[in-house]
Amino acid sequence: MPYEGEVSPQGRPGIPGARLLAEGAALKQFSRRGFLAGTGAAGLLAADMLLTRQVQAQRRTDRILTVADDFADTYYPDASWFLFPGYKTSWEESQWILNSLRGALNKRAQLAAVGYSNQGLDIDDIVIAVIEHVRARKLTKLFFYGHSFGGMVATQVAARLLEIHGVEVQFIVLDSSPYSKHDVLDQSWFDGVVFLYERGFRFPSTLRGGYELGERVIHKDERSWRQILDQTLEQLSPIAPSSLLIQSESAYIYHFDGSRFAGKLGSAKMAYIGNPRDRTVRYQTAVEAWAVAFKANMVSSSLHTEGARPAHASPGWNPNVYRPVLEQLLDEHFPLPRGGSRVTVF
Repeated sequence: MPYEGEVSPQGRPGIPGARLLAEGAALKQFSRRGFLAGTGAAGLLAADMLLTRQVQAQRRTDRILTVADDFADTYYPDASWFLFPGYKTSWEESQWILNSLRGALNKRAQLAAVGYSNQGLDIDDIVIAVIEHVRARKLTKLFFYGHSFGGMVATQVAARLLEIHGVEVQFIVLDSSPYSKHDVLDQSWFDGVVFLYERGFRFPSTLRGGYELGERVIHKDERSWRQILDQTLEQLSPIAPSSLLIQSESAYIYHFDGSRFAGKLGSAKMAYIGNPRDRTVRYQTAVEAWAVAFKANMVSSSLHTEGARPAHASPGWNPNVYRPVLEQLLDEHFPLPRGGSRVTVF
């Protein structure tokens, strides 16, 4: 054993006490760094949980989210678009979609989106929110935009508005909307989510967040890495739809039967737009099913959003692809009067 002050061949202090002191100093330094890092992480987590709780508490009811547009608000005080968001779409993303499509939509009506309650999807509550907005604004012309599964919701809400309140929707745009659960390509995951939801199991946010990232990486060919990052962070943020809402949306898609609403839309016009390269919804079966079931209302089912990335229902990401399609539809079926932009008669 080396004498005091000497160093062993291995480079360690010569006596056990000195070695313990050196190791203790290193441990103290490490513990301080670990403590500070842990404290910072805990603080961030606590702040995120607090903010999440506050946001979720504010979103316990369905709400109509208006997007201000000076032109539309001035010239169309009695007409409004209602965007019915797609699966897992947050309130903020809904407003972003409307802003992206503003140039195509604001020539006929004001802009609004339906914010689904984090307590779960409830069609009766959505109908109430829409009709209250219609009455408060004295609206007489309604245009619906169904974003992905939101097309299912838009169709049912339109049928209920006419049946219960005598309010007829002018136009329903179905953007890559599945007609039934059979049009959803990711069946294995989908069946599992609904099975657990209907047996009372609720996904914690951490588990949902892991799925969000995994699902988007698996379907990398549909998205850029930037889109994967942005969409995953959105689902993990306090503004994301609750797990309960997402699970209830899954159950709604699973049990949706469009034939129940066929013949119940009055004279409403419908149009289907989508992408044959869609890898979320089976485009061909979906568009054909909608066209057959709503033959009396469907005015267009051949316009494509090819070139959009991701291919499924992505107007917010690809407004330059979607706006010309919407403008073509509206100009054909709701033409503006020559020499002006104000619509007085439809």
